[in-house]
Amino acid sequence: MSEIDYEKLAEIELQKDEAEDTQSELEETYVSPPLEDPELNINHPYYDVARHGIIQLAGDDNSGRKVITFSCCRMPPSHQLNHTRLLEYLKYTLDQYVENDYTVVYFHYGLKSLNKPSLKWLQTAYKEFDRKYKKNLKALYVVHPTNFIKILWNIFKPLIRHDENLRRKQKGKLPPVVKVPPPRPPLPTQQFGVSLQYIKDKNKGELIPPVMKETVSYLKSKGLQVEGLFRRSASIQTIKDVQKLYNQGKSVNFDDYHDIHIPAVILKTFLRELPQPLLTFECYDHVIGITSVESSLRVTRCKQIVQELPEHNYVVLKYLICFLHMVSQESLYNRMTASSLACVFGLNLIWPSKGTASLSALVPLNLFTELLIDFYANIFNSRTVPGEILP
Repeated sequence: MSEIDYEKLAEIELQKDEAEDTQSELEETYVSPPLEDPELNINHPYYDVARHGIIQLAGDDNSGRKVITFSCCRMPPSHQLNHTRLLEYLKYTLDQYVENDYTVVYFHYGLKSLNKPSLKWLQTAYKEFDRKYKKNLKALYVVHPTNFIKILWNIFKPLIRHDENLRRKQKGKLPPVVKVPPPRPPLPTQQFGVSLQYIKDKNKGELIPPVMKETVSYLKSKGLQVEGLFRRSASIQTIKDVQKLYNQGKSVNFDDYHDIHIPAVILKTFLRELPQPLLTFECYDHVIGITSVESSLRVTRCKQIVQELPEHNYVVLKYLICFLHMVSQESLYNRMTASSLACVFGLNLIWPSKGTASLSALVPLNLFTELLIDFYANIFNSRTVPGEILP
């Protein structure tokens, strides 16, 4: 038997789908959905696509992974939506989360011939999503798949490792109730998951946490010109091992791991595991409001917000941003501009006290971070603290 030409089948199925729903669609008029998220505004770099609500952050699943949804029923007709921009926006969205495990839910219902992307666009999209996007993608759920989707599935092959063990456990019986012991107090040498004040008290008053000082120093000496610095992931087990060493007060030699991205991920992990974000919960609403400030006054507003930080937070933030400014100055080699770094560090510097930041909140969060990096000298030039150091 000859090999099935799935691409040819997909083209036939596409034509068949279009023939079946063309008549009904001629009688329909698409109405762009209203803005459901008040934080989305016209300054969003992908406002033309984002306003439709096609791509959304739905929250966390039972395993604590971010869930991104793609709803075809929200897609306007093709002549009203630039599919190239849609692909760019999808990548822009995923870039916020690909450093950690995440899940994608694709709702196929509502995709018709009027708004359906071309097969060529789908092939382009598949090629665009390289290992960076696939590595931590733990589940892909397709809701209401048609024959067209089933054929595409065979063309592109599975992109996802489904968590079979987890799913089997969920389908099985509930585990027996186990008495959970009370949480242990942190070690005196603890670095991850404890406050800046705790680390300072246990390190003879040093303002900069040892893990931050060591990762920044290593990256400054060996990583400034590494392409994609802070964008690449690293072995989860290795990261856990390094965290354990730091928490136990043992020395870490990053040369032993032969991977410059390990100290980069460790630095981001340290910031993300702080009990309170470096920019503090109190500053969240102020940071979100940066897009409402006139462009010429935004740097001044950033400076005001930063000046209001507690002294310790200010010193650590200044140390970090000074280093990120150095990284951005080498963007010709590392491809990490202030904007790129902001996409990586925005959610690691601040998050809401309850729930998670919405997709539209990422625009002001990233803009604020980008301004900090670009205008570092201006924003941090008027406040000095005894004992502070710079990279």
